[in-house]
Amino acid sequence: MRYRRGPGGRWHHAGMNTGREVSVRPLRTRPLWVFVALGATGAVLAAGRLAYTGELDWWVGGGLPAALVGVAFLHAVTLEVGADAYGVRYGSLVRRRRSLPWGDIADLRVHIQYGRHGEEYFRVGVLLRDGRTRRLPLPLSVSRDDRPDFDARLDELRALHRRHGAPESDHLAVISRRTAGRGAAVPLILCVLLLAGAGLAAWLVPVTGATKDAWESAAPCAAEAPPADRAECLTTLPAVIARTEVNSGKGPSRLYFADGRPVDRVTVSREGARGFRAGDRVELTVWRRQVRVVAGEHHVWREHFTDAGSVAVVAAGLALAAGYPGARVLLRRRGRRLPDDEVLPSALPFAGALVVTALWLLPFCYVHPMGPPASPGPLAWAAAGSLVTLGLLVLAWRATRIRTPQVAATAAATGAVPREAAGEDVFLAARFLESTDYNPNHFGTHVVLGDGPPAVVPHPGPGRFAAKAVPAHRLTVKGVRRPRGGDGDGVPRGWHVAELDDAGEPVRLTAAPADLARILRSLDAVETATGADNA
Repeated sequence: MRYRRGPGGRWHHAGMNTGREVSVRPLRTRPLWVFVALGATGAVLAAGRLAYTGELDWWVGGGLPAALVGVAFLHAVTLEVGADAYGVRYGSLVRRRRSLPWGDIADLRVHIQYGRHGEEYFRVGVLLRDGRTRRLPLPLSVSRDDRPDFDARLDELRALHRRHGAPESDHLAVISRRTAGRGAAVPLILCVLLLAGAGLAAWLVPVTGATKDAWESAAPCAAEAPPADRAECLTTLPAVIARTEVNSGKGPSRLYFADGRPVDRVTVSREGARGFRAGDRVELTVWRRQVRVVAGEHHVWREHFTDAGSVAVVAAGLALAAGYPGARVLLRRRGRRLPDDEVLPSALPFAGALVVTALWLLPFCYVHPMGPPASPGPLAWAAAGSLVTLGLLVLAWRATRIRTPQVAATAAATGAVPREAAGEDVFLAARFLESTDYNPNHFGTHVVLGDGPPAVVPHPGPGRFAAKAVPAHRLTVKGVRRPRGGDGDGVPRGWHVAELDDAGEPVRLTAAPADLARILRSLDAVETATGADNA
Protein backbone atom coordinates (compact mmCIF):
# COMPACT_ATOMS: atom_id res chain seq x y z
CA MET A 1 0.00 0.00 0.00
CA ARG A 2 1.02 3.58 -0.56
CA TYR A 3 0.26 6.27 1.99
CA ARG A 4 0.42 10.04 1.89
CA ARG A 5 0.63 12.49 4.73
CA GLY A 6 -2.63 14.23 5.53
CA PRO A 7 -3.61 17.02 7.91
CA GLY A 8 -1.86 16.91 11.27
CA GLY A 9 1.03 14.82 9.92
CA ARG A 10 -1.03 11.61 9.80
CA TRP A 11 -0.74 8.96 7.13
CA HIS A 12 -3.63 8.02 4.85
CA HIS A 13 -4.16 6.29 1.52
CA ALA A 14 -3.26 8.20 -1.62
CA GLY A 15 -6.14 9.14 -3.89
CA MET A 16 -8.99 9.67 -1.42
CA ASN A 17 -12.23 10.73 -3.06
CA THR A 18 -15.35 12.52 -1.95
CA GLY A 19 -17.93 10.69 0.16
CA ARG A 20 -20.66 8.92 -1.83
CA GLU A 21 -22.73 5.82 -1.29
CA VAL A 22 -20.57 2.70 -1.48
CA SER A 23 -21.59 -0.85 -2.36
CA VAL A 24 -19.04 -3.70 -2.27
CA ARG A 25 -19.73 -7.17 -3.70
CA PRO A 26 -17.46 -10.16 -4.39
CA LEU A 27 -15.23 -9.61 -7.41
CA ARG A 28 -15.50 -13.09 -8.97
CA THR A 29 -18.95 -14.65 -8.57
CA ARG A 30 -19.27 -16.99 -11.57
CA PRO A 31 -17.39 -19.93 -9.95
CA LEU A 32 -19.42 -19.42 -6.79
CA TRP A 33 -22.72 -19.70 -8.68
CA VAL A 34 -21.58 -23.08 -10.02
CA PHE A 35 -21.30 -24.46 -6.47
CA VAL A 36 -24.64 -22.87 -5.57
CA ALA A 37 -26.25 -24.72 -8.49
CA LEU A 38 -24.62 -28.00 -7.42
CA GLY A 39 -25.88 -27.49 -3.89
CA ALA A 40 -29.40 -26.79 -5.12
CA THR A 41 -29.29 -29.93 -7.27
CA GLY A 42 -28.18 -31.99 -4.29
CA ALA A 43 -30.97 -30.57 -2.14
CA VAL A 44 -33.61 -31.36 -4.77
CA LEU A 45 -32.32 -34.90 -5.22
CA ALA A 46 -32.21 -35.53 -1.47
CA ALA A 47 -35.71 -34.12 -0.93
CA GLY A 48 -37.16 -36.07 -3.87
CA ARG A 49 -35.51 -39.31 -2.83
CA LEU A 50 -36.68 -38.91 0.76
CA ALA A 51 -40.25 -38.11 -0.35
CA TYR A 52 -40.34 -41.05 -2.78
CA THR A 53 -38.82 -43.79 -0.59
CA GLY A 54 -39.12 -42.38 2.90
CA GLU A 55 -35.72 -43.87 3.72
CA LEU A 56 -32.30 -42.38 4.44
CA ASP A 57 -30.07 -43.95 1.81
CA TRP A 58 -26.79 -42.82 0.20
CA TRP A 59 -28.66 -40.51 -2.21
CA VAL A 60 -30.02 -38.55 0.74
CA GLY A 61 -26.70 -38.78 2.58
CA GLY A 62 -24.87 -37.31 -0.41
CA GLY A 63 -27.48 -34.67 -1.21
CA LEU A 64 -27.65 -33.11 2.26
CA PRO A 65 -23.91 -32.20 2.46
CA ALA A 66 -24.12 -30.82 -1.08
CA ALA A 67 -27.06 -28.65 0.01
CA LEU A 68 -25.09 -27.33 2.98
CA VAL A 69 -22.15 -26.48 0.70
CA GLY A 70 -24.56 -24.70 -1.63
CA VAL A 71 -25.93 -22.61 1.24
CA ALA A 72 -22.39 -21.59 2.23
CA PHE A 73 -21.58 -20.52 -1.33
CA LEU A 74 -24.94 -18.74 -1.62
CA HIS A 75 -23.91 -16.67 1.38
CA ALA A 76 -20.57 -15.88 -0.28
CA VAL A 77 -22.05 -14.96 -3.65
CA THR A 78 -24.84 -12.72 -2.26
CA LEU A 79 -22.65 -11.04 0.35
CA GLU A 80 -22.77 -7.26 0.21
CA VAL A 81 -21.29 -4.43 2.25
CA GLY A 82 -22.83 -1.00 1.78
CA ALA A 83 -22.24 2.43 3.25
CA ASP A 84 -24.15 5.68 2.99
CA ALA A 85 -24.83 8.77 5.05
CA TYR A 86 -26.26 6.66 7.87
CA GLY A 87 -23.48 4.14 8.36
CA VAL A 88 -22.21 0.73 7.28
CA ARG A 89 -24.44 -2.27 6.62
CA TYR A 90 -23.57 -5.81 5.61
CA GLY A 91 -25.30 -9.14 5.10
CA SER A 92 -26.50 -11.65 2.50
CA LEU A 93 -29.54 -13.72 1.56
CA VAL A 94 -28.49 -16.32 4.11
CA ARG A 95 -27.32 -14.11 6.96
CA ARG A 96 -29.44 -11.26 8.27
CA ARG A 97 -28.24 -7.76 7.57
CA ARG A 98 -26.52 -5.74 10.26
CA SER A 99 -25.84 -2.03 10.40
CA LEU A 100 -23.36 0.17 12.20
CA PRO A 101 -24.14 3.92 12.34
CA TRP A 102 -21.24 6.30 11.80
CA GLY A 103 -21.78 7.75 15.27
CA ASP A 104 -20.81 4.40 16.83
CA ILE A 105 -17.69 3.98 14.67
CA ALA A 106 -14.50 5.45 16.10
CA ASP A 107 -12.20 4.55 13.22
CA LEU A 108 -11.60 2.27 10.25
CA ARG A 109 -8.48 0.18 10.07
CA VAL A 110 -6.82 -2.58 8.05
CA HIS A 111 -6.34 -6.09 9.43
CA ILE A 112 -3.82 -8.44 7.82
CA GLN A 113 -4.54 -12.16 8.16
CA TYR A 114 -2.07 -14.87 7.18
CA GLY A 115 -2.53 -18.20 5.43
CA ARG A 116 -0.70 -21.42 6.13
CA HIS A 117 1.87 -20.69 3.40
CA GLY A 118 2.44 -17.04 4.28
CA GLU A 119 -0.35 -15.56 2.15
CA GLU A 120 -1.59 -12.15 3.25
CA TYR A 121 -5.29 -11.31 3.31
CA PHE A 122 -6.30 -7.69 3.84
CA ARG A 123 -9.64 -6.91 5.49
CA VAL A 124 -11.30 -3.77 6.79
CA GLY A 125 -11.91 -3.55 10.52
CA VAL A 126 -14.37 -1.25 12.27
CA LEU A 127 -13.29 0.07 15.67
CA LEU A 128 -16.37 0.94 17.73
CA ARG A 129 -16.37 3.62 20.38
CA ASP A 130 -16.83 1.05 23.14
CA GLY A 131 -13.49 -0.53 22.17
CA ARG A 132 -14.83 -3.55 20.31
CA THR A 133 -13.68 -4.41 16.79
CA ARG A 134 -15.67 -5.94 13.97
CA ARG A 135 -14.20 -7.07 10.68
CA LEU A 136 -16.23 -6.44 7.57
CA PRO A 137 -16.54 -9.40 5.18
CA LEU A 138 -15.82 -7.07 2.25
CA PRO A 139 -13.73 -5.56 0.75
CA LEU A 140 -11.19 -8.35 0.79
CA SER A 141 -7.76 -8.53 -0.83
CA VAL A 142 -6.20 -11.94 -1.34
CA SER A 143 -3.48 -11.04 -3.87
CA ARG A 144 -1.56 -8.12 -5.30
CA ASP A 145 -3.89 -8.03 -8.30
CA ASP A 146 -6.95 -7.04 -6.29
CA ARG A 147 -5.05 -4.76 -3.89
CA PRO A 148 -5.79 -1.57 -5.90
CA ASP A 149 -9.54 -2.27 -5.77
CA PHE A 150 -9.28 -2.92 -2.02
CA ASP A 151 -7.47 0.39 -1.49
CA ALA A 152 -10.04 2.27 -3.55
CA ARG A 153 -12.96 0.81 -1.62
CA LEU A 154 -11.26 1.57 1.67
CA ASP A 155 -10.70 5.16 0.55
CA GLU A 156 -14.40 5.51 -0.23
CA LEU A 157 -15.42 4.14 3.18
CA ARG A 158 -13.03 6.46 5.00
CA ALA A 159 -14.25 9.43 2.97
CA LEU A 160 -17.84 8.67 4.00
CA HIS A 161 -16.74 8.30 7.61
CA ARG A 162 -15.05 11.71 7.57
CA ARG A 163 -18.08 13.35 5.98
CA HIS A 164 -20.87 11.81 8.09
CA GLY A 165 -19.04 10.68 11.24
CA ALA A 166 -16.35 11.81 13.64
CA PRO A 167 -13.13 9.76 13.20
CA GLU A 168 -10.85 9.79 16.20
CA SER A 169 -7.78 10.01 13.97
CA ASP A 170 -6.75 10.69 10.38
CA HIS A 171 -4.13 7.96 10.68
CA LEU A 172 -4.90 4.60 9.05
CA ALA A 173 -3.94 1.85 11.49
CA VAL A 174 -2.71 -1.42 9.94
CA ILE A 175 -2.97 -4.37 12.35
CA SER A 176 -0.60 -7.25 11.54
CA ARG A 177 0.71 -10.23 13.49
CA ARG A 178 3.53 -8.06 14.86
CA THR A 179 1.43 -5.19 16.23
CA ALA A 180 0.07 -4.52 19.69
CA GLY A 181 -3.56 -4.64 18.53
CA ARG A 182 -3.34 -8.29 17.55
CA GLY A 183 -5.22 -10.52 19.97
CA ALA A 184 -3.34 -12.76 22.39
CA ALA A 185 -5.92 -15.57 22.43
CA VAL A 186 -3.99 -18.00 20.20
CA PRO A 187 -0.63 -17.87 22.06
CA LEU A 188 -2.49 -17.94 25.39
CA ILE A 189 -4.45 -21.08 24.45
CA LEU A 190 -1.28 -22.72 23.09
CA CYS A 191 0.58 -21.90 26.30
CA VAL A 192 -2.21 -23.37 28.45
CA LEU A 193 -2.38 -26.56 26.36
CA LEU A 194 1.39 -27.08 26.54
CA LEU A 195 1.40 -26.49 30.30
CA ALA A 196 -1.46 -28.96 30.69
CA GLY A 197 0.52 -31.54 28.71
CA ALA A 198 3.59 -30.85 30.86
CA GLY A 199 1.53 -31.32 34.01
CA LEU A 200 0.10 -34.62 32.77
CA ALA A 201 3.57 -35.87 31.82
CA ALA A 202 4.93 -34.84 35.23
CA TRP A 203 2.12 -36.73 36.93
CA LEU A 204 3.06 -39.86 34.93
CA VAL A 205 6.74 -39.71 35.92
CA PRO A 206 6.43 -41.63 39.22
CA VAL A 207 3.84 -44.00 37.74
CA THR A 208 6.12 -44.86 34.82
CA GLY A 209 9.14 -45.26 37.05
CA ALA A 210 7.30 -47.54 39.45
CA THR A 211 6.01 -49.70 36.58
CA LYS A 212 9.45 -50.22 35.09
CA ASP A 213 11.01 -50.94 38.49
CA ALA A 214 8.29 -53.52 39.18
CA TRP A 215 8.91 -55.20 35.80
CA GLU A 216 12.68 -55.35 36.32
CA SER A 217 12.30 -56.79 39.81
CA ALA A 218 9.56 -59.31 38.94
CA ALA A 219 10.47 -62.97 39.55
CA PRO A 220 8.98 -66.21 38.17
CA CYS A 221 5.82 -67.32 39.91
CA ALA A 222 6.12 -70.07 42.46
CA ALA A 223 4.13 -73.22 41.81
CA GLU A 224 2.08 -72.74 44.98
CA ALA A 225 1.40 -69.02 44.37
CA PRO A 226 -2.34 -68.18 44.59
CA PRO A 227 -4.02 -66.75 41.42
CA ALA A 228 -4.40 -63.31 43.05
CA ASP A 229 -0.61 -62.98 43.41
CA ARG A 230 0.29 -64.24 39.93
CA ALA A 231 -0.31 -60.80 38.38
CA GLU A 232 2.90 -59.43 39.94
CA CYS A 233 5.11 -62.39 39.06
CA LEU A 234 6.21 -63.86 35.74
CA THR A 235 4.23 -66.72 34.20
CA THR A 236 5.69 -68.65 31.24
CA LEU A 237 3.33 -70.34 28.75
CA PRO A 238 4.04 -72.28 25.53
CA ALA A 239 2.41 -71.25 22.22
CA VAL A 240 2.64 -71.79 18.47
CA ILE A 241 2.63 -68.92 15.97
CA ALA A 242 -0.26 -69.33 13.51
CA ARG A 243 0.55 -66.33 11.34
CA THR A 244 2.19 -62.91 11.49
CA GLU A 245 0.85 -59.56 10.36
CA VAL A 246 3.57 -57.06 9.46
CA ASN A 247 2.22 -53.57 8.91
CA SER A 248 4.39 -51.52 6.57
CA GLY A 249 2.79 -48.23 7.64
CA LYS A 250 2.33 -46.65 11.04
CA GLY A 251 -0.20 -49.23 12.20
CA PRO A 252 0.64 -52.00 14.68
CA SER A 253 2.02 -55.41 13.73
CA ARG A 254 0.60 -58.56 15.31
CA LEU A 255 1.39 -62.18 16.10
CA TYR A 256 -1.50 -64.67 15.96
CA PHE A 257 -1.37 -67.97 17.91
CA ALA A 258 -2.72 -71.38 16.97
CA ASP A 259 -6.13 -72.23 18.44
CA GLY A 260 -6.14 -68.82 20.14
CA ARG A 261 -4.11 -70.20 23.07
CA PRO A 262 -3.04 -68.86 25.44
CA VAL A 263 -4.22 -65.61 23.80
CA ASP A 264 -5.57 -64.89 20.36
CA ARG A 265 -2.98 -62.30 19.33
CA VAL A 266 -0.25 -59.98 20.60
CA THR A 267 0.60 -56.54 19.26
CA VAL A 268 4.34 -56.23 18.65
CA SER A 269 6.74 -53.97 16.79
CA ARG A 270 7.30 -54.37 13.06
CA GLU A 271 10.79 -55.74 13.66
CA GLY A 272 9.35 -58.15 16.21
CA ALA A 273 6.76 -59.48 13.76
CA ARG A 274 9.39 -59.95 11.06
CA GLY A 275 11.47 -62.18 13.37
CA PHE A 276 8.83 -64.92 13.59
CA ARG A 277 7.30 -67.31 11.07
CA ALA A 278 4.13 -69.37 11.05
CA GLY A 279 4.66 -72.64 12.93
CA ASP A 280 7.38 -71.31 15.28
CA ARG A 281 7.14 -72.64 18.82
CA VAL A 282 7.61 -69.82 21.34
CA GLU A 283 7.39 -69.11 25.04
CA LEU A 284 5.20 -66.26 26.28
CA THR A 285 6.03 -64.38 29.46
CA VAL A 286 2.90 -62.95 31.07
CA TRP A 287 3.04 -60.16 33.64
CA ARG A 288 0.04 -58.27 34.97
CA ARG A 289 -2.21 -60.34 32.70
CA GLN A 290 -0.45 -59.20 29.50
CA VAL A 291 2.15 -60.86 27.30
CA ARG A 292 5.42 -58.98 27.76
CA VAL A 293 7.96 -61.32 26.08
CA VAL A 294 7.70 -63.63 23.07
CA ALA A 295 10.79 -65.84 22.92
CA GLY A 296 11.51 -68.16 20.01
CA GLU A 297 14.50 -70.18 18.89
CA HIS A 298 15.91 -67.46 16.66
CA HIS A 299 14.22 -64.26 17.83
CA VAL A 300 12.98 -62.64 21.04
CA TRP A 301 10.55 -59.74 21.30
CA ARG A 302 10.33 -57.78 24.55
CA GLU A 303 7.84 -55.04 25.34
CA HIS A 304 9.50 -51.69 25.84
CA PHE A 305 8.87 -50.01 29.20
CA THR A 306 9.44 -46.27 29.21
CA ASP A 307 11.63 -45.12 32.04
CA ALA A 308 10.85 -42.18 34.31
CA GLY A 309 13.70 -40.10 32.87
CA SER A 310 12.22 -40.07 29.37
CA VAL A 311 8.81 -38.96 30.65
CA ALA A 312 10.47 -36.27 32.78
CA VAL A 313 12.27 -34.97 29.67
CA VAL A 314 8.93 -34.79 27.85
CA ALA A 315 7.39 -32.87 30.76
CA ALA A 316 10.29 -30.42 30.91
CA GLY A 317 10.29 -30.00 27.11
CA LEU A 318 6.58 -29.20 27.05
CA ALA A 319 7.01 -26.70 29.88
CA LEU A 320 9.87 -24.99 28.04
CA ALA A 321 7.88 -24.99 24.81
CA ALA A 322 5.04 -23.26 26.65
CA GLY A 323 7.48 -20.50 27.55
CA TYR A 324 7.60 -19.06 24.02
CA PRO A 325 3.85 -18.41 23.58
CA GLY A 326 3.87 -17.29 27.21
CA ALA A 327 6.58 -14.75 26.34
CA ARG A 328 4.46 -13.49 23.45
CA VAL A 329 1.51 -13.02 25.79
CA LEU A 330 3.79 -11.22 28.24
CA LEU A 331 5.07 -8.85 25.54
CA ARG A 332 1.52 -8.05 24.44
CA ARG A 333 0.60 -7.38 28.04
CA ARG A 334 3.70 -5.24 28.40
CA GLY A 335 2.76 -3.17 25.35
CA ARG A 336 -0.93 -2.82 26.18
CA ARG A 337 -0.63 0.97 26.32
CA LEU A 338 0.92 1.23 22.86
CA PRO A 339 -1.18 2.18 19.82
CA ASP A 340 -2.80 -0.85 18.22
CA ASP A 341 -0.73 -0.60 15.04
CA GLU A 342 2.66 -0.18 16.74
CA VAL A 343 5.05 -3.11 16.33
CA LEU A 344 5.94 -5.04 19.48
CA PRO A 345 9.47 -6.28 20.26
CA SER A 346 10.31 -9.82 19.20
CA ALA A 347 10.06 -12.71 21.65
CA LEU A 348 13.20 -14.35 20.21
CA PRO A 349 15.42 -13.28 23.15
CA PHE A 350 13.17 -15.31 25.43
CA ALA A 351 13.34 -18.21 22.96
CA GLY A 352 17.14 -18.09 23.21
CA ALA A 353 16.93 -18.23 26.99
CA LEU A 354 14.61 -21.25 26.76
CA VAL A 355 16.96 -23.06 24.37
CA VAL A 356 19.94 -22.54 26.68
CA THR A 357 17.80 -23.70 29.61
CA ALA A 358 16.94 -26.87 27.71
CA LEU A 359 20.66 -27.66 27.32
CA TRP A 360 21.07 -28.14 31.07
CA LEU A 361 17.54 -28.91 32.23
CA LEU A 362 16.68 -31.82 29.92
CA PRO A 363 19.80 -33.91 30.75
CA PHE A 364 19.24 -33.13 34.42
CA CYS A 365 15.63 -34.32 34.26
CA TYR A 366 16.69 -37.51 32.48
CA VAL A 367 19.31 -38.37 35.08
CA HIS A 368 17.26 -37.23 38.10
CA PRO A 369 13.58 -37.55 37.16
CA MET A 370 12.38 -37.50 40.76
CA GLY A 371 14.33 -34.36 41.68
CA PRO A 372 17.92 -33.68 42.72
CA PRO A 373 19.35 -36.00 45.37
CA ALA A 374 21.08 -34.72 48.45
CA SER A 375 24.55 -35.10 46.93
CA PRO A 376 26.33 -31.80 46.20
CA GLY A 377 27.03 -32.50 42.51
CA PRO A 378 23.44 -32.51 41.19
CA LEU A 379 22.49 -29.65 43.52
CA ALA A 380 25.34 -27.53 42.16
CA TRP A 381 24.31 -28.46 38.61
CA ALA A 382 20.71 -27.33 39.21
CA ALA A 383 21.77 -24.15 41.03
CA ALA A 384 24.25 -23.10 38.34
CA GLY A 385 21.77 -23.79 35.56
CA SER A 386 19.05 -21.84 37.36
CA LEU A 387 21.36 -18.85 37.74
CA VAL A 388 22.23 -18.97 34.03
CA THR A 389 18.54 -19.12 33.11
CA LEU A 390 17.70 -16.26 35.45
CA GLY A 391 20.46 -14.11 33.98
CA LEU A 392 19.33 -14.84 30.42
CA LEU A 393 15.73 -14.00 31.29
CA VAL A 394 16.84 -10.67 32.75
CA LEU A 395 18.81 -9.93 29.58
CA ALA A 396 15.82 -10.93 27.45
CA TRP A 397 13.58 -8.63 29.48
CA ARG A 398 15.97 -5.75 28.92
CA ALA A 399 16.39 -6.56 25.23
CA THR A 400 12.62 -6.51 24.65
CA ARG A 401 11.95 -3.24 26.44
CA ILE A 402 10.10 -0.68 24.38
CA ARG A 403 12.61 1.98 23.39
CA THR A 404 11.10 5.39 22.84
CA PRO A 405 12.30 7.18 19.69
CA GLN A 406 12.93 10.39 21.64
CA VAL A 407 16.30 8.95 22.65
CA ALA A 408 17.44 8.75 19.02
CA ALA A 409 16.11 12.21 18.23
CA THR A 410 17.90 13.73 21.23
CA ALA A 411 21.15 11.99 20.33
CA ALA A 412 20.95 13.33 16.79
CA ALA A 413 20.26 16.85 18.00
CA THR A 414 23.06 16.91 20.57
CA GLY A 415 25.61 15.05 18.45
CA ALA A 416 25.92 12.30 21.06
CA VAL A 417 26.54 9.69 18.37
CA PRO A 418 29.78 8.44 16.80
CA ARG A 419 31.29 10.61 14.09
CA GLU A 420 32.86 9.28 10.92
CA ALA A 421 36.60 9.50 10.59
CA ALA A 422 37.86 11.71 7.76
CA GLY A 423 38.39 9.79 4.52
CA GLU A 424 36.60 6.68 5.80
CA ASP A 425 33.21 5.43 4.61
CA VAL A 426 30.82 3.81 7.06
CA PHE A 427 28.01 1.59 5.76
CA LEU A 428 24.90 1.47 7.93
CA ALA A 429 21.96 -0.87 7.36
CA ALA A 430 19.05 1.45 6.57
CA ARG A 431 16.23 1.64 4.05
CA PHE A 432 13.99 4.28 2.56
CA LEU A 433 10.51 2.78 2.43
CA GLU A 434 9.41 4.87 -0.56
CA SER A 435 10.69 4.60 -4.11
CA THR A 436 12.44 7.90 -4.91
CA ASP A 437 15.01 9.21 -7.35
CA TYR A 438 17.77 8.27 -4.89
CA ASN A 439 16.09 4.94 -4.02
CA PRO A 440 14.58 3.74 -7.32
CA ASN A 441 12.48 0.56 -7.02
CA HIS A 442 13.52 0.30 -3.34
CA PHE A 443 16.98 -0.91 -4.37
CA GLY A 444 18.82 0.57 -1.35
CA THR A 445 19.74 -1.60 1.62
CA HIS A 446 22.41 0.62 3.25
CA VAL A 447 23.28 4.28 3.69
CA VAL A 448 26.96 5.19 3.38
CA LEU A 449 28.43 8.07 5.40
CA GLY A 450 31.92 9.49 5.53
CA ASP A 451 34.12 10.74 2.72
CA GLY A 452 31.41 12.25 0.55
CA PRO A 453 27.75 13.10 0.85
CA PRO A 454 25.36 10.55 2.38
CA ALA A 455 24.24 8.08 -0.29
CA VAL A 456 22.02 5.06 -0.74
CA VAL A 457 23.74 1.85 -1.87
CA PRO A 458 22.46 -1.70 -2.53
CA HIS A 459 25.33 -3.37 -0.67
CA PRO A 460 27.22 -3.21 2.66
CA GLY A 461 30.46 -2.01 1.03
CA PRO A 462 33.26 -1.46 0.53
CA GLY A 463 33.18 1.21 -2.14
CA ARG A 464 30.43 3.46 -3.36
CA PHE A 465 29.45 1.37 -6.36
CA ALA A 466 25.93 2.26 -7.61
CA ALA A 467 25.64 4.90 -4.89
CA LYS A 468 22.94 7.56 -5.26
CA ALA A 469 23.44 10.71 -3.23
CA VAL A 470 20.70 11.64 -0.77
CA PRO A 471 19.50 15.23 -1.39
CA ALA A 472 19.88 16.37 2.20
CA HIS A 473 18.96 19.96 1.29
CA ARG A 474 15.46 18.75 0.33
CA LEU A 475 14.83 16.63 3.42
CA THR A 476 13.25 17.88 6.62
CA VAL A 477 12.85 15.63 9.66
CA LYS A 478 9.26 15.66 10.90
CA GLY A 479 9.64 13.10 13.65
CA VAL A 480 11.00 9.74 14.73
CA ARG A 481 8.74 6.89 15.83
CA ARG A 482 8.63 3.16 16.38
CA PRO A 483 7.59 0.86 13.49
CA ARG A 484 3.92 0.44 12.66
CA GLY A 485 1.96 -2.22 10.85
CA GLY A 486 1.67 -0.01 7.77
CA ASP A 487 5.46 0.03 7.41
CA GLY A 488 5.44 -3.63 6.37
CA ASP A 489 7.00 -6.78 7.77
CA GLY A 490 10.34 -5.88 6.18
CA VAL A 491 11.13 -3.40 8.95
CA PRO A 492 12.85 -5.16 11.88
CA ARG A 493 11.05 -4.83 15.20
CA GLY A 494 13.94 -3.07 16.94
CA TRP A 495 14.39 -0.36 14.31
CA HIS A 496 12.95 3.15 14.35
CA VAL A 497 11.33 5.08 11.52
CA ALA A 498 12.12 8.71 10.70
CA GLU A 499 9.35 10.61 8.91
CA LEU A 500 10.92 13.03 6.43
CA ASP A 501 9.54 15.67 4.12
CA ASP A 502 11.14 15.57 0.66
CA ALA A 503 10.05 18.83 -0.98
CA GLY A 504 6.45 18.20 -0.01
CA GLU A 505 6.49 14.41 -0.47
CA PRO A 506 6.45 12.19 2.65
CA VAL A 507 9.40 9.78 2.90
CA ARG A 508 10.19 7.21 5.59
CA LEU A 509 13.72 6.16 6.55
CA THR A 510 14.18 3.18 8.86
CA ALA A 511 17.28 1.91 10.67
CA ALA A 512 18.45 0.77 14.08
CA PRO A 513 18.03 3.57 16.67
CA ALA A 514 21.74 4.40 16.95
CA ASP A 515 22.31 4.17 13.18
CA LEU A 516 19.23 6.28 12.47
CA ALA A 517 20.47 8.99 14.82
CA ARG A 518 23.85 8.89 13.08
CA ILE A 519 22.26 9.24 9.63
CA LEU A 520 19.99 12.07 10.72
CA ARG A 521 22.95 13.93 12.21
CA SER A 522 24.88 13.56 8.95
CA LEU A 523 21.91 14.75 6.89
CA ASP A 524 21.52 17.74 9.19
CA ALA A 525 25.23 18.56 8.92
CA VAL A 526 25.10 18.43 5.10
CA GLU A 527 21.99 20.59 5.04
CA THR A 528 23.62 23.15 7.36
CA ALA A 529 26.79 23.24 5.24
CA THR A 530 24.74 23.67 2.05
CA GLY A 531 22.79 26.54 3.60
CA ALA A 532 26.01 28.25 4.71
CA ASP A 533 27.52 27.94 1.21
CA ASN A 534 24.41 29.41 -0.37
CA ALA A 535 24.48 32.30 2.11
